[in-house]
Amino acid sequence: MKKYIIIALVVIVGGSLLIMPLLKSDPSSEVQAEDAPAKFTFEQNLQLTYDQVVEIFVDVLADDIQKLEVVYDDSVIQIWKNPTKNVSFKFNASLKGVGAKSFNLLSTLKDGSSYVDNRMLRVISNINPELLTAEIVASYPHNRESFTQGLAFYNGNLYEGTGVLGKSFVAEVDLKTGTINPNKRMGLDGNYFGEGITILNDVLYQLTWQNHKCITYDLNERIIPKKDFAYTGEGWGICNDGENLIMSDGTERISFRDPETFGVIKTIEVYNNRGPITALNELEFINGKIYANVWTTNMVVVIDPITGMVEQQIDASSLEIEGRLSDQDVLNGIAFNSETGKIYMTGKNWLKLFEVKFVKKAV
Repeated sequence: MKKYIIIALVVIVGGSLLIMPLLKSDPSSEVQAEDAPAKFTFEQNLQLTYDQVVEIFVDVLADDIQKLEVVYDDSVIQIWKNPTKNVSFKFNASLKGVGAKSFNLLSTLKDGSSYVDNRMLRVISNINPELLTAEIVASYPHNRESFTQGLAFYNGNLYEGTGVLGKSFVAEVDLKTGTINPNKRMGLDGNYFGEGITILNDVLYQLTWQNHKCITYDLNERIIPKKDFAYTGEGWGICNDGENLIMSDGTERISFRDPETFGVIKTIEVYNNRGPITALNELEFINGKIYANVWTTNMVVVIDPITGMVEQQIDASSLEIEGRLSDQDVLNGIAFNSETGKIYMTGKNWLKLFEVKFVKKAV
């Protein structure tokens, strides 16, 4: 993710099926072979819609198979003992939510040898997202020097995390004036590029872009560094649901993490009814849903945290007319004040921060 130069980025809001590397089950005893004793009959890559039910057929090509197993995303969902003819079973695509999944047929022969027929299955959403528009309710000054990466309210106070090497910081900001509280400002090491922030149980979490580090801070009279957590991949946006941390990495994947260890609890993939939504950036958790800025666009997607399906798409184009000064100053930053029920948005180096409401988009 280049933060200064806006490059051509294909955000698959409605795209076609991408061919992705197969997720393989790989016990040492399994052999990948064209002459496997049993094979799926469907094409190498299959796309289904969430809740779609299909019949999956298997060609049994040998008479010495002791056991056949279908493993879907690391779960065994079907078993046959000593099959002597072709078999089939009903498969419901809602079993594991949306996203790219592994679909493996494991054959164990009577001599103990085993084979696997690997396939990929992609499940897209069955929801046509509701289209909304962000309307400005009120506007406030925003520090033009703040390259906004994260916004968060805590105990009624607004906090902002920014990026740019050598200039990244996290601070408490006066909502009405845009002024940074000098007593509650903490800069990052000059080698770190700050990303999203969230606050849970009096601890502020700040991601870094490519340093693979989440920095935590105690929030008392001052913002005081506490400890760091390591993670793999890039850090983009982060929020929390009151129990878990929720993190984006610039892809369509969102991980739920333990706030005490930063270990991954589960991962969802974000899809609408056409395909995956990539470049998920700054996140906020509002009334049980994940709101995500889609980088380089004026769109915010509203995500079901259980299934990963996009339920709403919000067009925030009206904000950039008043807020930004150049094409590089993209929309980024969304915060929910749970004490007032109000939502605020801004962008990187924008002149203004806006209180917004989301209304149904006119046709």
